[in-house]
Amino acid sequence: MNATHTDPVRAAQAVDSAQALAASKPVMDPPAHTIKPRVATIALLAGLCLPAGAGELYQAPPPGAHTRWVSPENPRGAKGEGGKLNRGAKGMAFIVIPPGETAVLANIPGAGIIHRLWLSGTIPRNEEQRRLVRLEMYWDGARTPAVAAPIGDFFGVGLGLLVPFESALFSSPEGRSYNCTIPMPYRKGARIRLVNESKAHALVWYDINYTEVRRHAADTMYFHAAWRREPRTELGKDFEILPKVRGKGRYVGANLGVIGSPEYRGTWFGEGEVKVYLDGDTTLPTLVGTGTEDYIGSGWGQGRYHGRLHGSLISDDQNDLYAFYRFHLDDPVFFHRDCRVTIQQMGNTSTERVRQMLAKGVELQAVWVLDAHGDDVLNLTGRAPDVHLLLDRTELPPFDDPKHPQGGCNFYRRDDVSATVYFYLDRPENGLPALAPAARRVQDMRDKVWDKAGSAR
Repeated sequence: MNATHTDPVRAAQAVDSAQALAASKPVMDPPAHTIKPRVATIALLAGLCLPAGAGELYQAPPPGAHTRWVSPENPRGAKGEGGKLNRGAKGMAFIVIPPGETAVLANIPGAGIIHRLWLSGTIPRNEEQRRLVRLEMYWDGARTPAVAAPIGDFFGVGLGLLVPFESALFSSPEGRSYNCTIPMPYRKGARIRLVNESKAHALVWYDINYTEVRRHAADTMYFHAAWRREPRTELGKDFEILPKVRGKGRYVGANLGVIGSPEYRGTWFGEGEVKVYLDGDTTLPTLVGTGTEDYIGSGWGQGRYHGRLHGSLISDDQNDLYAFYRFHLDDPVFFHRDCRVTIQQMGNTSTERVRQMLAKGVELQAVWVLDAHGDDVLNLTGRAPDVHLLLDRTELPPFDDPKHPQGGCNFYRRDDVSATVYFYLDRPENGLPALAPAARRVQDMRDKVWDKAGSAR
């Protein structure tokens, strides 16, 4: 089933929507082997508030469902009120947000579901505004935002950069605009605002496309997004993609940005494993991956690519700049009590290079060695390789001893890491810390990234 071309309303509709959906479809007997997978898929999509089937394209709208667009030409999305200025000619295609000012893009009463956000103007073309214009979304009159992130990072590309790409949830067709198609239901109202903390006026073209509905099913959850950055991670401590949130929900995915510290230049940054702590996990997680590029669907390094569920939009090994994403749409990550997501801060290089860095006083800790006994690791025709877990093998000689195992070495390192995380929760507030202040969001970014990124700016 293709979940990207249908109307999400029915899946997020009233309690009786399942019966209405079943009654409206032609009666057909599917092959026996498809029944259970189809039921499971429909339940999964409904849990994410996604549509339940492509057949809905031809079906009449359910009672109480009304399509609305909010834009500068109809800021309230009111019926019959669009394009009033300039006698119906193009009158107000954009708004201007002066430095230090806030603009409310949408203030929608009642129940509904946002299907699409589109935005263009100066923000996608200005790296400082991508980090210094703050996007906030509030559901049902909540005091704190469910979504709080730098606008550029929210729309799928980290490091205050933008390149053309398309994924299942975000896109920028030519690197000059932002699109988001994550379904965002609300019961009592939705408020979306931009806060311009840059020094320049922000010119903003935007559309917010939504459907008014009568009510939502009791198990319909709220969309959340949060951003955080550590300009220098702690040695041996995992970076938190999602700090612990409590409640029932679903981890949808994240996009990350990594700025490699210069003392590790020429080594590989991405051996860190993603860990997902679920429903009371403490020291050890229930879900754990095998490496950074593995988590985003690749392997043996990380080039530049984009796909429906995972991609690596920035991959600059000369300057150690990386921006990448992963979405769990086909492999749902559910939680019933709480959830926390982390990624290890770990790289790889040869044992000889690790010794050289240690001799120079570089801060690192070797944790693992793969000894291929001098053979090509991609064509091991002789002796099988040995794996040495250095934190468990206390009997090994010191690392600088020639008798210490040789080969590829994983090591803890410290880098500049940031992440935007996306998730659903059974409540409109998430209890996470407030978004970092403007100074922290742009700290050293021009020297570290923007003056080096070339075409990705």
